[in-house]
Amino acid sequence: MHNSQKKKASVLALCGKGGVGKTSLSATIVKILSSDPNNKVLAIDADPAVGLSTALGVCVTKTVDDVRNELIQRVESGKTTDKAEMLSMLDYEMFSALEEKKNIAFLAIGRPEMEGCYCQVNHILKDLIASMADNFDYVVIDGEAGIEQVNRRVMTKVSHLILVSDASAKGLNVVKTIKKVSDTAIDFEKAGLILNRLRNQDEYEKLVIPAELDCLGWVPEDDTIRSYDIAGKSILEINDNPAIKSVKNCLSEMGLYRISHEN
Repeated sequence: MHNSQKKKASVLALCGKGGVGKTSLSATIVKILSSDPNNKVLAIDADPAVGLSTALGVCVTKTVDDVRNELIQRVESGKTTDKAEMLSMLDYEMFSALEEKKNIAFLAIGRPEMEGCYCQVNHILKDLIASMADNFDYVVIDGEAGIEQVNRRVMTKVSHLILVSDASAKGLNVVKTIKKVSDTAIDFEKAGLILNRLRNQDEYEKLVIPAELDCLGWVPEDDTIRSYDIAGKSILEINDNPAIKSVKNCLSEMGLYRISHEN
């Protein structure tokens, strides 16, 4: 199928307070969406810690910021000044930073090491990531914390904003703030809250969820996912369990997964 005929990729960005399990949840979503071999999934790690690579069993050899820093050094040394040459180099280097595993591709943003704005380089990199995303059915972005960082360093267009919180009041306040900022910062199609690592239904029912947040559901605390996380093993290897089934239900609420596939 030609790109002109292909449907636009669904771009999911997961945001929330640190420590609420965004990375494990992102990896679980990648696992679910890639379970259909017809789906091409791009996983983007926008957290400088690059934890999503471990959760997906991917070895990172180069990040987007490695590419960025190398180009800035070339520009400052006078080796690269022409925009066409810059674009050609970035295009090649970006694809070399892409790690592929069956129908999953992985891209790590990394951590910028060089000071300065270098707006032209940043804009080109964002455009290249957006262009790369067009080759996939789903893009899953594990955000560092808020949507601003995803917006500034990865891509402006996010179709599905997934807010992640645990049962803490602080976690819920953070996602409430992220949602408020996102309402004006990005043009998303759908936004929803996933409550992660809850103990039981009783704990969920006691929570006071901000009225402006559409709760997609809750995911139980899971010993298998926790043990895989501690051991640095790939979540892709886990068989279906209550936590994964809960995530499927949440994705179904957003129209991203059909539960009927189970049958």
